[in-house]
This record gives sequence, C-alpha cells and structure tokens, in this order.
Amino acid sequence: MADNENIKDKETAPETAEASEKETGEKDNKKEKKSEKKKSNAEIEKLKKELEKTQGELAENKDKYLRLAAEYDNFRRRAAKEKEGVYSDAYADVISAILPVIDNLERAVKFSEDKESKLYEGLSMTLRSFEETLEKLGVEVIESDGKEFDPNLHNAVMHIEDDSYGENVVVETFTKGYRKGDKIIRYAMVKVAN
Repeated sequence: MADNENIKDKETAPETAEASEKETGEKDNKKEKKSEKKKSNAEIEKLKKELEKTQGELAENKDKYLRLAAEYDNFRRRAAKEKEGVYSDAYADVISAILPVIDNLERAVKFSEDKESKLYEGLSMTLRSFEETLEKLGVEVIESDGKEFDPNLHNAVMHIEDDSYGENVVVETFTKGYRKGDKIIRYAMVKVAN
C-alpha cells in the first residue's frame, strides 16, 4: 500500500506541477495583461494629450485663417474704394480744367452783340457741343437761380437784403456749379438774398 501511495504521489505530482505551472502562467498572464493595460492606458492618455494639443493648434490656425481672410477682404474693399476715389478725383480734375473754357464760351455767347453773325452761331454750337459732352459723361449743372442756398452745393460770394426774395434764396449765379453723382466738381458761385 505504501507503494501504491508512492505511485499515486508520483502520478499526482506531475498533475500538481502542471497545476502550479498553470497557476503561475495564469498569474504571469494576469500580470502581463495588467502591464499591457497600464501601457495602453498610458498610451491612451498620451494620445488624448496629443489630440487636445492638435485640436488647440487647429483652432488657433482656423482663427488665424479667418482673421487673414477678413483682413484680405477689408484690403480688397479698401483698395477698390481707393481706386474708385482716384478715378473720381482724376475725372473731377479733368472736368475742372475744361470748365473755364465753357465759362468763357458762355460769356462770349452772352455778350455777343450780333446774334445773327456766323461767329455767334459758331460759339453757340461749340458751347452746345461742350454741354452735350458733359451730359454724356454724367456731369450735371447745379441748379442755383431761385433755389434755396445750400452750402454743400453753393459758394456765396455776395449777400443782399431784398424783401422781394425769400430767406436764403439764390438771386444770381456768377459761375455755374457742376457735379458728377455725389461728387462736387465745382461749387456754384452765387449771390444770396436775406
């Protein structure tokens, strides 16, 4: 019986060794899994931090892009406005240079003694041609006589007291004023009553 027990012990010994190896293997396996889990968690945390950093950089770059786009849009508008202003100023300068010629033609026509002469007819035709050209260019004469004085359109060079006229009424225009749209090319030089 003792031999039987030894045999049983020998048979169970490998089983016990295998069991203990399994247990050790399982423990090692659990330790490896815990270690891998810790590594995974650490890697996840690292990736989360990198993601947050990348998202912050993305938001910053998006903000820079939006600001740059808005700045460019403002620049484009400002440049277009300046270009239009330069064109408008140059346009007004050219018309201003021509206006004294028109003024002289108007005076010549007004003070011509012989209304039947060829000279009068030629001056009138030339003056009409200038007026038509200005009209085609969009230049308008500022109406003055009988209108209320407007400092945005008129330049008062004389003032009279006369009860037959109303308050701040333009009595006489010495030099016509001209404008193109909202741009005043030349203010009308006028005499104002009261």
